[in-house]
Amino acid sequence: MIFLKTDEEIELMRESNRLLGMAYGEVAKAIAPGVTTAQLDKIAHDFICDHGGIPSCLGFEGYPATLCTSVNEQVVHGIPSDKVVLKEGDIISVDGCVSLNGFQADSAYTFPVGEISEETMRLLRTTKECLYLGIEQAVTGHRLGDIGFAVQSHAEKAGYGVVREFVGHGIGREMHEDPEVCNYGRRGNGIVLKSGMTLAIEPMITLGRRNVIIEEDGWTARTADRKPAAHYELSVCVRNGKADILSTFDYIQEVLKDKLI
Repeated sequence: MIFLKTDEEIELMRESNRLLGMAYGEVAKAIAPGVTTAQLDKIAHDFICDHGGIPSCLGFEGYPATLCTSVNEQVVHGIPSDKVVLKEGDIISVDGCVSLNGFQADSAYTFPVGEISEETMRLLRTTKECLYLGIEQAVTGHRLGDIGFAVQSHAEKAGYGVVREFVGHGIGREMHEDPEVCNYGRRGNGIVLKSGMTLAIEPMITLGRRNVIIEEDGWTARTADRKPAAHYELSVCVRNGKADILSTFDYIQEVLKDKLI
């Protein structure tokens, strides 16, 4: 069932998303060669809890951490660990959810670690472009397939793969609500979008083939060809004329400055 949100509920979702964005800003300050993904997870956990939020991923279906930290060929759901030490030239996708005032926030960002190759930088830029092209379609009267088509066509035109096994979703009081928001699709297909629908749009794009494999931990998804993958996500509200973006990358961008993707 799809739940349309009231204006008051939308503002509560904006507050929870602001907290998640602020936590990512703190994580962004720490990302550097020599840092472990477990250290990043602790930074996010402590910041969220200190500001009255609940880390929604922690304990969700047994997941053991606040963040998903996916490095290089890992697409999504990488588990933070003291054994995973970031290196110069890596990329790391940080994905997490926060519950605040009864409403969920969800967003993701792929960070460069130090200087990365131009080939990988192009992947990050294109994936972020896919996100915003998808968001442009999240307006009243469009169809769900319009979002997927916008993402898929831009990524594949650049020669990249579009992951099929993991998709975006509705969001609100629950982390995952209806509908599923695929990163592929046909223009004009799917349900009609209505004002008040809240969606987490999250392109997962690969440098090589789109196929993924689940690692032995049962969570981490990586590319089958072990080429890098990027992942960006924002939560949005469908509105007339233009989507209302509830999440924010502002706090990340304040930190990255001259390294903006």
